Amino acid sequence: MDFTKKVGFVALGEVNTPIEKLMEKHDMALKAVQFDDCEVYDAGLVIDDPKYKTADAAIKKLKKQEFDVLLLCVCGWIPTHAVIRVTDEFRHTPMILWGLCGWKEGKLMLTTAEQAGTTAIRPTFQEMHYTFKYFYNVIGEEMPLDGIHKYITAAHAAKALRRMHIGTMGYRDMLLYGTQFEGFSMRRDLGVEVETFEMLEMTQYLKKVKKADVDAEVAYIKKNWKFDAPVDADVEESIVKAVKYALAVGRKIEERGWEAVTLNDVDGMKKLCGFPPAPVFMILMRRYGIPTTPENDVMGNVTQLIAKLLTGQISHYMEYYEFGKDSVLIGDPDYVPEDVIDGDVHILPAPFGLLSKSLVNVSKVKTGYVTNVRLIYTDGKYKIHMYQGEAKRPENWNEYGWGDPAPHLCSLRVYLDTPVEDFAEKVGCQHVIVTYGDNKELFEDFAQILGIEII
Repeated sequence: MDFTKKVGFVALGEVNTPIEKLMEKHDMALKAVQFDDCEVYDAGLVIDDPKYKTADAAIKKLKKQEFDVLLLCVCGWIPTHAVIRVTDEFRHTPMILWGLCGWKEGKLMLTTAEQAGTTAIRPTFQEMHYTFKYFYNVIGEEMPLDGIHKYITAAHAAKALRRMHIGTMGYRDMLLYGTQFEGFSMRRDLGVEVETFEMLEMTQYLKKVKKADVDAEVAYIKKNWKFDAPVDADVEESIVKAVKYALAVGRKIEERGWEAVTLNDVDGMKKLCGFPPAPVFMILMRRYGIPTTPENDVMGNVTQLIAKLLTGQISHYMEYYEFGKDSVLIGDPDYVPEDVIDGDVHILPAPFGLLSKSLVNVSKVKTGYVTNVRLIYTDGKYKIHMYQGEAKRPENWNEYGWGDPAPHLCSLRVYLDTPVEDFAEKVGCQHVIVTYGDNKELFEDFAQILGIEII
């Protein structure tokens, strides 16, 4: 997955403003947005010359490049028609409207009237139904570079998502409703292509798994995973089986170029193969660097892709177990990726239900401030349920039904910034995707670009 953001850059100013000052501002702004993860394509300075020579020259330069967002840097007052000459050629591209500001020379403030330009352009862009975000500088204050970078990231994510592919082994595990997806709108509105493959393909691919690859992965597991119960012959067999299944699915991932994958869990691998896929998911996430969800949770996979594009994290899924007065208990009955484990990876071989032996991840999960999200589809529209809070290590608890010793599942107690009652009225699925840090603005920008409501 390429995280390099591509930005088209145009500076704007009025024909009667001294060209030297406009170019000085152009150079300063262009230097300021040279973020480490961005490639910025400079289309130069556009002024309101009568025959649109500078505007047309900028258009020509920009059309030679592919970019995620068009950054329009207002260096001074400019009549809006000259701006529209450029922007309407890229009307379907997200834009940033950024007004610079004046400066001080001793006690004298000087200005090229940048906000005269932006306050004329902003409502025009709104009426033209452009997708854009407005920023402005203030004399003596820091430039809004963090917000600009976040919007660039969101625009990149929205564009990159349209090239994403997800693999789902089977469909609608346990006949769940909230994990389903609607194919036409998924491709039309978000751009994600979902490819279904059958469990038969996985079992057929088992024959093509190389022994050397199996041995290497088993050696990694034995070296890096801590088993909290004796590793007997049954556990040894489970480890080898998990590796073989993971490598079989991995072959499909490499062949098809999937950026995320979900497997039929309860009605699939557990029922038909007699094997829980938890360790398979852990191996897939570590070896192939892609997010996973169980139970054919395609919507969860898409949420993970969005989160990865925005934050760079391999965001993990968790389920809701209990609500408190000011918090929610979320946990995972199977696994979490190694990236979010606090300390060593701990595995407990434990029986559950019809399964005599499950390899359950019982590691401690990283705590801290979280932004939890879930993409949902309701009444023909996509929405994102988002909430934030402080994730702390939970009290001792168990899910009833496990054999002794019952595993302490990977879990977090999240103390919400909003009332639990408000959260509960908006929650859209039993699965939620956890991201670390304050990522609210990133998700809001992404949602604005795609016309998705945040709830």
